[in-house]
Amino acid sequence: MDLLLSIPPTSVILLRIGEHLTLVLIAMIVATGIGIPVGIIMSRYPKLANPILLVTNGVQTVPSLALFGFLITVPFIGGIGKKPAIIALILYALLPIIKNTYIGITQIKKGMREAGKSLGLTPFKILFLIELPLALKVILGGVRIAAVICVGIATIAAAIGGGGLGVFIFRGLSTVDNTTILVGAVPSAIIALLVDWGLGWLETNLTQKESNNSNNQQIITLILILLSIFIFTIFSFVNQSQKQVIIGSKNYTEQVILGEMIAQHIENSSDLKVTRRFNLGGTFICHEAIKAEEIDGYVEYIGTAFTAILKRKPVNDTDLVYQEVKKFYNQEFKLEVMPSLGFENTYTLLVREETAKKYNLKTISDVTQYTPKWTAAFSYEFLAREDGYPGLSKTYNLKFSQQPNTMELGLMYRALAEKNVDLVAGFSTDGLISTLDLYMLKDDKNYFPTYEAVPVFNQKTLQQHPNLTSILQKLSGKVSSEDIQKLNYLVDHDRKSVNEVVKDFLSKKDLR
Repeated sequence: MDLLLSIPPTSVILLRIGEHLTLVLIAMIVATGIGIPVGIIMSRYPKLANPILLVTNGVQTVPSLALFGFLITVPFIGGIGKKPAIIALILYALLPIIKNTYIGITQIKKGMREAGKSLGLTPFKILFLIELPLALKVILGGVRIAAVICVGIATIAAAIGGGGLGVFIFRGLSTVDNTTILVGAVPSAIIALLVDWGLGWLETNLTQKESNNSNNQQIITLILILLSIFIFTIFSFVNQSQKQVIIGSKNYTEQVILGEMIAQHIENSSDLKVTRRFNLGGTFICHEAIKAEEIDGYVEYIGTAFTAILKRKPVNDTDLVYQEVKKFYNQEFKLEVMPSLGFENTYTLLVREETAKKYNLKTISDVTQYTPKWTAAFSYEFLAREDGYPGLSKTYNLKFSQQPNTMELGLMYRALAEKNVDLVAGFSTDGLISTLDLYMLKDDKNYFPTYEAVPVFNQKTLQQHPNLTSILQKLSGKVSSEDIQKLNYLVDHDRKSVNEVVKDFLSKKDLR
């Protein structure tokens, strides 16, 4: 029964498959259109080969998530959504196409070209009648490799709101749900195999000498279909409705719930269309996205904004932190910080329940005598933030036998529950804490600052839609710590859909 609850509706799965195929198709059409000509130019001007291959090789060495994150801040081609995702896929696809085109042409025997010249063929005709046909098998091999690479890397697009099957993978990781992960991973693997087989078939048929006319007709038909899909997709991008609000979220359950809560509340209270861009990654990705006006709003925690964005030392005065964040965001970023939703979600150190009972652990100070023999795991963000591990280790004199592991949040909880690590840093309102029988250690030295949850919106958006401010303010104080813990539990443990959980909550609060 739990397995069935974890599987999204068929319509949603098909939608994500369609998004995934669209990303790969557009990227491959553009990459092929660029890569083959560049490979031809390299074969004519060999001095250009090394610099071009050096650049394209360099792109391949950049971690995909890093490249996606970098593109958020790049003007014109960057931001979040499908556009930067497609740009990233194009960059990754170029190397095999360019390299195979160059190799395929340069490996043709010189005598073949000389034969063409003796027949009076122009360089243009030699290229299309001799070189490209002879190099076609190698070129298509490069296209084939690039396509399979794109199918795999396209799953990362979900981290910047690009959609696709990666949405299920990131969702499954954040909720420790293997079924949801497989819903994204299995279709992606099947698509990769089908793409490899299909391009292999095309490669075989194109390079056969027999039945050329029939093959050419099939190829022309395939190209027309691909171009039709490409034109339709571009048209859908250009023809988007302007009367819309884009809501984002970070990449874990509570953030998706809060993003959906704001989205549904806006839809219920106005005629605005809301576009969801959830699972965008960590704090910095969401912050850059809203600054670049790629999203209109998301929920932030004031302690996170104060320490991670403003780079201030942790402070435990809620009103002071809120006012400082509100003032700075307003003046420097042109962002409006709304009143608190009514709860805070603070960092907390977690151990297993059995460990807490065995050593009688209640506070963070209690664990300091055991940590030299323990293994810890923290998120990327927690290790880098001012209010994260660096300051915490000094405050409590935490020492470990080895450097703490760096892990994604959902995997970190699982690693703790399965005894792969002994201590992790999580969030106090996470539903997985009770689900996995974890124990929260009290911050007895009050190290962590306040983390009230507040909606953050672009001032330009609020000016364009004057009624939006009053709509958002109706959520102020409506979500208690108990409420969000329950909502997280319903999604993480009971495997209920975020949409239904939020819908029921808003109904009970008379916010529908």
